[in-house]
Amino acid sequence: MVCDDVKRIAYFFLDETLGPDKRRQFIDHVKRCPPCESWVAVMKRLRIFVRNRLPRVVAPGDLRARISRTVAQAGGRH
Repeated sequence: MVCDDVKRIAYFFLDETLGPDKRRQFIDHVKRCPPCESWVAVMKRLRIFVRNRLPRVVAPGDLRARISRTVAQAGGRH
């Protein structure tokens, strides 16, 4: 993994949606690369700052149901 990869997938890392292999590669790179380590730390603090200042919005139940159905249908096609 290189620095551009880290910047491209940092949001997935912070959302904890990376698969185990990519997550390990990401962490290994960040541990060895001080600029990436600093950048990820800033992104993490920024996300926390924004999350703490914005109101939490819950999607309506019918929208959540439609999204769940669409995801389930898409998953069945692979």
